[in-house]
Amino acid sequence: MIQADLIIEGAAELLTLTGAGNRPRRGEEMGDLGIIQRGALAARRGKIVWVGPTADLLTSVRPMAFCKLIDAYGKTVMPGLVDPHTHLVFAGSRENEFAMRIQGKTYLEIAAAGGGINATVVATRQASKAELTFAARRSLNRMLPLGTTTVETKSGYGLDLETEIKMLEVIQGLNQDDPITVVPTFMGAHEIPPEFRQDPEAYVDLVITRMIPAVAERKLARFCDVFCETGVFSVAQTERIFRAAQAAGMETRVHADELTDLGGAAMAARMKARTADHLLYANDDGIRAMAQAGVIAVLLPGTAYFLHMQRYARARDMIAAGVPVALATDFNPGSCMTESMPLIMNMACTQMRMLPAEAITAATINAAWAIGEQERVGSLEVGKQADLLVLDAPNHEHLCYHFGVNLVERVVKDGKVVAENGRRIR
Repeated sequence: MIQADLIIEGAAELLTLTGAGNRPRRGEEMGDLGIIQRGALAARRGKIVWVGPTADLLTSVRPMAFCKLIDAYGKTVMPGLVDPHTHLVFAGSRENEFAMRIQGKTYLEIAAAGGGINATVVATRQASKAELTFAARRSLNRMLPLGTTTVETKSGYGLDLETEIKMLEVIQGLNQDDPITVVPTFMGAHEIPPEFRQDPEAYVDLVITRMIPAVAERKLARFCDVFCETGVFSVAQTERIFRAAQAAGMETRVHADELTDLGGAAMAARMKARTADHLLYANDDGIRAMAQAGVIAVLLPGTAYFLHMQRYARARDMIAAGVPVALATDFNPGSCMTESMPLIMNMACTQMRMLPAEAITAATINAAWAIGEQERVGSLEVGKQADLLVLDAPNHEHLCYHFGVNLVERVVKDGKVVAENGRRIR
């Protein structure tokens, strides 16, 4: 008989998210949550050891001494949320830009006036590691009670070797004693710093010849990301950076076709990037190319909402074309100041016409695939980490339907309850 130190029983719905095979879910598969009615789950030493109907629990699982028993009758149990695109580490804030946008200023106009990414760069260069760590942990403390158990985050507010390394070392440190798993991405190509504005190619050379080798040597990042956009990094420059990153052992991701149709989606497919993110202006050819290459679309509706863009990524077309879709907050100080994945899931439904089941898939197993964590998290199956949520909701649709409140009653990370009723347990 299987022994367990954590048992969850009686869930009205237990969402396993299993059954798609060795790839992210796409097309109609995104609507299949692998639901077990009156479901139960058992874990031992942080790993799931049994999943099935509550009726079979007593004959299959033996509770160990001091076993934690969670009553989930009338509630929904699901995998912990995975946020695959954030910018957690930064100094300062940019609330003044919020008012400027309300008055009609565009993202590019604000940047030209001295705001935007470079405003955060100035503050981040001046901040100490301790200051950056304190601010990032505060954001993680907000994410955890809202259900996020794994998060990706990027450098990119340094734009010089010293500060980029400083940011990545902060990200590395966040994993040491925080319940949330943090996956690091190097994004030295987030913007062209003011000192290189007259010679962008020289900055690209710096990223390729100094930053990427230094990051790779220290093993500080799993991915390399580039902001491929008009006025930032061209498709050709992005390809150069990608080739250097791939040669150094990093996988690639790209901010693509967010503000203009630059062909970033097609480039991501051509270069075999793991993800292409944003994609508000991705064209039909780019979407088809992504589907054929298996590139995951990480969609960020919170950014389009926050920037008053009146335009969202074509999620329905992407799903119909067979592109695996994931969702993320894009938490950052300038264009999307929210740590809430449930809010993003609601926006995915209301603004991009994703179904609640599709949004859940996009925020769990597909999001895990987007950051290479699919073998450990994103679904509830034997052998994976016991990262899961108990929702105060009778079925999964409430998570997207009942917005503006926190339905996450309990957060379990590695088999331990780490948050209850909206508060982190220290």
